[in-house]
Amino acid sequence: MTGKEVRLKRLFRHSDKLLLVPLDHGVSVGPVQGLSEIEHTAGLVARGGADAVVVHKGLARYVASLAKECELIVHLSASTDLAPDPNRKELVASPEFAVRLGATAVSTHVNLGSPDESLMLKDLGAAAEACALLGVPLLAMMYVRDGNKEREFDAKTVAHAARVAEELGADIVKVNYTGSVESFREVVNGVKIPVVIAGGPKTSSTAALLKSVRDAVAAGARGVALGRNIFQHDDPQAMTAAVRE
Repeated sequence: MTGKEVRLKRLFRHSDKLLLVPLDHGVSVGPVQGLSEIEHTAGLVARGGADAVVVHKGLARYVASLAKECELIVHLSASTDLAPDPNRKELVASPEFAVRLGATAVSTHVNLGSPDESLMLKDLGAAAEACALLGVPLLAMMYVRDGNKEREFDAKTVAHAARVAEELGADIVKVNYTGSVESFREVVNGVKIPVVIAGGPKTSSTAALLKSVRDAVAAGARGVALGRNIFQHDDPQAMTAAVRE
């Protein structure tokens, strides 16, 4: 068994379905509700049944104490909402440094269709090569951001995004849910690596969110990566447990 296989088994620690909670939004939007006390929030979602949290390298120190309960994924790319083009993601960490911090896996973000797509694809490819040498799983967060909102959730373009991640070496891909079991099955069937769905903006309807989770899993998704809909919930632990269930 390779190092990457060992770490993937650690990620899928509760079942064959993956529950990730990204807590990396502080770089893009600042210390919003749920992120001001990162250690407290991470503890809540860990106790709720999260398999892993996603944080930037500087916050890894605050979640290290959760190692027995929850895995650490270090996010490698970043941009802020203050930038002229927030869709341009830059590498701000390396897989090698993430391993030194104790990361089980790393993640990177690519916005397809943006003017800087080629640079982000180059970064994805380089990260995948480093991860292969280190035996570290790579989660690719893939979005279609070409200015057309409808294409962000279109089955054909989302399937294309997932396939790009697999072709360039990612081990898990995170994409937008396309809105129906039938359309998302097209996405899942286009790759052999596990597909997880993004949570998107905070919703006012927990029932609708949980339905999307159920439908995505019914379509073949291997799990979810929910950030704002968990860490900005009034009870992040209970919300994590509900998604876990």
